[in-house]
This record gives sequence, C-alpha cells and structure tokens, in this order.
Amino acid sequence: MRRPFFAVLALALSPSSPAAAAVADAFPRYPIDNVPLVLLENAHAVVRTDEQTLTVKSVGRTVETVRRAVTILDEAGADHATQLVYYDQFHTVSYLRGTVYNADGKAVRQLRAADIHDYSLSDGFSLANDVRGKAADLRQPTYPYTVEYEYEVESSNPLFYCSWRPQEQEQLAVESASFRVLTPRELPLRYQEQRLPAGVAVEHSQQGTTEVYQWEVRNLVAVEEENDAPPLAELTPAVLTAPTAFEVQGHAGTLTSWQTLGQWTYDLNAGRDELPAAVKARIAALVQGVADERTRIRKVYEFLQANTRYISIQLGIGGWQTFPAAAVAASGYGDCKALTNYCKALLQAADVKSYCALVLADEPDIRTEFPSNQFNHVVLCVPLTKAAKADTVWLECTSQTTAFNYMGSFTGNRHALLLTPTGGKLIRTPRYGANENRRERRADLYLDAQGNATATIRTLRTGLEQDNFSQLFHNLPPAEQKKKVADALPFANFSITKFGLTPGPAAPVPSMVESLGLTLPSFAAPSGKRIFLSANLLSRWSALPAAVGERRADIQLENAFAYSDTVRIHVPAGLKPESLPAPVKLTTAFGTYSSQVQALPDGTLQYVRQLRMPVTRFARTEYAGYVEFRRKISTADKAQVVFVKTDS
Repeated sequence: MRRPFFAVLALALSPSSPAAAAVADAFPRYPIDNVPLVLLENAHAVVRTDEQTLTVKSVGRTVETVRRAVTILDEAGADHATQLVYYDQFHTVSYLRGTVYNADGKAVRQLRAADIHDYSLSDGFSLANDVRGKAADLRQPTYPYTVEYEYEVESSNPLFYCSWRPQEQEQLAVESASFRVLTPRELPLRYQEQRLPAGVAVEHSQQGTTEVYQWEVRNLVAVEEENDAPPLAELTPAVLTAPTAFEVQGHAGTLTSWQTLGQWTYDLNAGRDELPAAVKARIAALVQGVADERTRIRKVYEFLQANTRYISIQLGIGGWQTFPAAAVAASGYGDCKALTNYCKALLQAADVKSYCALVLADEPDIRTEFPSNQFNHVVLCVPLTKAAKADTVWLECTSQTTAFNYMGSFTGNRHALLLTPTGGKLIRTPRYGANENRRERRADLYLDAQGNATATIRTLRTGLEQDNFSQLFHNLPPAEQKKKVADALPFANFSITKFGLTPGPAAPVPSMVESLGLTLPSFAAPSGKRIFLSANLLSRWSALPAAVGERRADIQLENAFAYSDTVRIHVPAGLKPESLPAPVKLTTAFGTYSSQVQALPDGTLQYVRQLRMPVTRFARTEYAGYVEFRRKISTADKAQVVFVKTDS
C-alpha cells in the first residue's frame, strides 16, 4: 500500500506553438513591475497565475490541466523553475509546454522537446515500479525572471482526486490562483475547504448536466515557518477533493464514508490469505502447547521477521491489491500489503484473528473528518480475544528489526482504518506519552586542576526517543554509528575513548543504551585562580526568538517526553567549589523543569536536571509565555559552577 516516493519538482513542458510564441513576444506577459510591492516582502518567488482544473469525465476517468507562472526573485526560489510531472499505467501526459520570460515580461526561451528528460521514479527499494516522470530545468542565471508551465494529465484512477494548495511553500507569495472542478451531476463532488481567506468561498454553478465548482484567491503574502508550529500545509489555504463513486481497473466502489472505503479495500483483497498446507503445519507446530495468546502472536511475528523481507511492488492495481499469501510463502518477500496479509494468514493458522489496517506513515495524521484515501502503508491489528483484560497487539510487518507490538514514530500516535468484512472503521494506533518516551542519562565527570576533563556517560532511551538510535544500530556498522554520535556532540574539542550502542532491557516499549567515554581537553575555562564549569554536559536547550510582529500559528508540541540527567562531578585536590548555581524549578502548562547542583559528603558535586513536556497544542497568543519558559530553561542550562584553587 506504500505509494512510490518521488521528489516534487513540479512539471515539465514541451514546445509552445509558433503563434503563441509570437504573441508572447509582442505583448509582455509577466513584467516584474506589475507585482504588488507587498508580495515581494519575504518572498523568494511569486506565483503570478495558477489555473488548475479537474474534469471528471466518468466514474473511471479524470483529466487535470494546469497553467502556472512563477516569477523567481532570487537563487533561493530557483527550484520553482525545475519541474516534474509523473505518469504510470493509470496516468497519461497529454501535453507539456513551457516558456521563460525576462524581468520585462518578454519571452526569451521556449522549452524544446529535447529539453524534456524521462526518468524512472524508482524509490530505491521497489522490485517493480511503473512510475516515471518527465522533467525539465528552466532555471536562468539572472534574476528576476518568470517561468510558465502548462500540462494536462489523463487519469484512469479516480480513487484520488487532486487537491488545491496554491501556497504550498514558505516564502512564496501568490498574486492569483484558481481551482475549478467540473463533474457530471450523477457524480457530485465531495470537498473540504481549509483556511480560505475571508470572503473566499466556493462558487457553485451548473452548465447543462455538469456541476461546476470554483475557488479563487488573490494577493497572498509570503509566509515563513515559525518555531514549534504545525506544518505549513495546516496554515495555508487548501481545498481537498474526493469522489463519491469510482472505478479502478474494473473494481468499482463508493467513497462516502470510512466504512465504504474500507469495504472496497477489504473486498479487493478478500480470499488472498490462503496458505500452503506445509506452511500451516509449520505454524501449528510452532505454537503447539502455547496457551498464552500474546506469546502465540509473538512467535508468529518472529517467524515472519526471520523468513521474509520487504520489497515494494508498485504496478497498476498492485498499489492496493496484495500478492496472495501463498506467493509470499514461496518467494519470501513482499510489500507492506503482502507481508501484512501474509502475517494475517500465519496468525489465522495459529488460531488468532487479526485485521489489516491502512495508515498514513511518517507524516502528520489523516484528516479524520474528510473520508478519502489518505493512506500510504498497511499494518496489522490483532485484538486479544482470550486475554483476561481487553488489549490489542500492533505489528509492523515490513521490518526484520522493529520490536513486537511497537509502532514508533512511523505509525504510532495516529488514526488507522481497520479493514473488516463489514467495511472500514477508524481506530487509533498506540499512543506514546512521556512515560514511554524517556531519556535517562547518568555521567561521571572527572576534572583536573587545569580544567581538562574526562567523562563516562550512560544514556538509556526508550520509546520514540530510541527510534533513530535503533535505526543506527540495525543499519550501520559500529564505526559509522560512532561517527554519527560524534557528529551530534556539542563539544568543540573532544575524543571518544569508548563507544557502545546496544538494545536495552525488555520492556513494553523498546529501548537503546548508549555508552560513551570522552576526553575533553580545556573543558572548564580557567581565569586566574578560578575555573568555570557548566554542569550540564549534553542537554542544553536553546532559547527561542520572540515573534516578529504577530504570531500566525499555534504552538504545537508533537511528542511528549521525559528527560533526566544526573552528572557526578569529581573534583581534584586543590580545587573547591566557590559558587553553585541556584536551584531552578519551573511548573507551567508547557512543561515542567528543575535543575540543582549539590555538594555531596564525599566531596563530589551532583547535578540533577529534569524536564517533562506534554504533547499538546497552545493558542498562538501563548507564544510569549512559551518563549519565556524556554528562555528560563536556556539560562538555567548554561549556569556555571565556579571553583577556586586552594593552596593545598
């Protein structure tokens, strides 16, 4: 179910007609002097016009046309002049055209057929992928200039209608943009408007038996992404669209609810979970005598991980219909649909019922209020029916290393569409909060009289905090793991004398343990008889800038976590602490923080820092308070211990 990955450069074009070129030469099209000054502020590019039209021809065919002109103001906006349009057996490019205009609006170049390059858009892990792209590069050495593109794509896959996002990047202004949808009366459009400017609404009309929907925006000033804000896509205007009925390669369906979308997907894959008798017998022997349901599931999952590997298959209807389980049993490979379906069949052989679930992986959660195909991945949901307490096990079937019953940052903390014989049902994947996402660090710092230091550090990371380190451990050799960790250390001068990265103890969520030995020359700054040392070794937070003007976006804290640091500072003879930082304790809606340095009876100092943050969202009017919270943390994290040299 994973869609092919390809970078969006945008579109590529073939030559305009000679007549069109002559008209362009005679009449300046996009002179820079015509751009309102307000649109040039904080902008690297300005969309002069963007006309997007979706025409629904039938339940199984759509046509999308686009004409878009962008004035590129500087090098940072040059990507708007490189373009790509993709196609596959469902999509056909009807035409492509392109023109470059100088600052005065005079046409200086037409895109030629020879300039268009055709590429396979293989994602690097697909065994078979029929997605290709036509790409062109119309960047110019002198700014400003304008690039105009036109293209048309016919599609026989109306499961996906296009969406309209006229301002999809930061520091991009929009002078004029419009979106039209034409659809037969018997195929009414489903749409959702998001963050449209005041006074902008759909214009709905009829042309004979055709329903026409149209939106238009003008003079959208450039926006910049703000600290700890939601993704830009949640802040700029958009219109999302979806069909009410569709047909893909003879498979008809309706899309009026999550139930109907799930029903179509379930029916498309029904009956493809039959296993060879030998595999059934092997699974029966594997779980023989195992009464505990969770243990039976774990054994089957470990069998799956040991005997299969992930390879994507993206050919036609194969984007949605799985390979039969028997084919996976024979080959040992499959994509996310095939491996999940195979695991479902294996569990069925172990007398455990499970359900495939569609999910939007590695991206923000779906828009639950707008049923549509927003998914790119499939996982397995296993309700425990024989346990004393109701529970659910979730399985990521594409990985040989993902822990049992762990979704992580890839598919956790979001909604999934459960596929059942009676249709789709929205449910939530596991949520990982501060109790699961922990980082616990203990360090011993040994200081000498000249301010040099050595340190031994042990860091335990759990839940989402360990995801990246688990990837390092499983995908890179130790030398490269060490380099990645070294690159992230905040010291100007250091060497690693010891390094280890290992899985942590068994727990409900996985963990990783990092062991470090460090040599830190000139770590503490000397000044006469005194030495200044920051007790916070590795967990310093930076302050945030105050908002320039009015804050536009809410504050979004995506992942909850709990950090704990304990540093024991071993002081040599001839040094004694002269001044310790005052204890700090902060309790706010944004989170809680505390730090303290204490002298212990054995002559060492102990620094303890605690930070706990929720996953939540605050109104933009709270930003000043959040900035102050971060400022106080930053100040406390930089506080120094002052040592003075004694005569002894």
